[in-house]
Amino acid sequence: MQEIELRKVPLGQSGLHVTPICLGTMTFGEQVDEATSHRILSRSLERGVDFLDTAEMYSVPARKETFGATETIIGNWFAANPGARQKVTLASKVAGPSRGMPWVREGKGMAPADIVASCHASLKRLKTDVIDLYQIHWPERHVPLFGNIYYDPAKETSTTPIHAQLEALAGLVQAGKVRHIGLSNETPWGVHEFVRLAEQHNLPRVASVQNAFNLVNRAHENGMDEAMHRLDVSLLVYSPLAFGLLTGKYDQGGTEGPDAPKGARISSYESVRKQRWGRPDALRAARRYNQLARDNGLTPTQMALAYCYTKWHVTSTILGVTTVAQLDEDIDAFGTTLSADVLAGIDKIRWEIRDPAM
Repeated sequence: MQEIELRKVPLGQSGLHVTPICLGTMTFGEQVDEATSHRILSRSLERGVDFLDTAEMYSVPARKETFGATETIIGNWFAANPGARQKVTLASKVAGPSRGMPWVREGKGMAPADIVASCHASLKRLKTDVIDLYQIHWPERHVPLFGNIYYDPAKETSTTPIHAQLEALAGLVQAGKVRHIGLSNETPWGVHEFVRLAEQHNLPRVASVQNAFNLVNRAHENGMDEAMHRLDVSLLVYSPLAFGLLTGKYDQGGTEGPDAPKGARISSYESVRKQRWGRPDALRAARRYNQLARDNGLTPTQMALAYCYTKWHVTSTILGVTTVAQLDEDIDAFGTTLSADVLAGIDKIRWEIRDPAM
């Protein structure tokens, strides 16, 4: 274990300052039992990572039986560790329109009342009075996401205007239930519209967008980077290791999809195996990046995380782990310097294969 200094960085225009590493918790309650989850949370705080991200729909893969389990585990950790809540920046999310999950929300929309009810339920599970960063998990409107790459106006089902969503969030801020707001799985148009309407109507301004970004999915650099930079909105990166593809653990086996080791996360996600992370092209690309790392004296994990840790547009990188050892390994990668040759090699591969997991 290395001594790592994590200097806090501003989160958009919110006034919040967060660590450049964030602990993601979606594995808690499914892959990770409560006792291990508590050890990971305590270790994270011990190592200076005091930024936590969760969501009402966690744990995942989403099931009715484990809905809300992650927030409950975190709430129990707060209760068992007096003073811990005051030491962390806590982020959670309200689920967008139900994606085949009626236990999250009946119907297809995300009405203002749904946002408020979800927030109150999260606060109860988390055993806290306030959420520091409350994010919309995915847009209420139709957008290409989770492996879909084309926008189709014929699929539009939106019933709640962005203005109305902002007003609901504003009510939570005014009530002291939420300090700041953010988005997730958002597009350039979406983030611009949220900012425009907030400024026009004196409503809370989004501080951040939480989107996927990694070596096999650099779609953020196709315009979203400029939009967020000019609007002063921070990027929180999820899936920096591409669901494990960029750790090297899938490098052995077949060529038509991840040959997952027993217990590997991707083996539990049938939908994921059919979407972006399970694409044969994504696996082939990941293997090339992983070999580039090894050829330069790095582990695949070190190179993939260092790439996110050092990008100018990344405010904080969200780590999803199942053990304390994984957490330590991922934190230890902070401070890794990628040489000019490695960066050139990364760009060369990307030029040839683009973004197979977008």
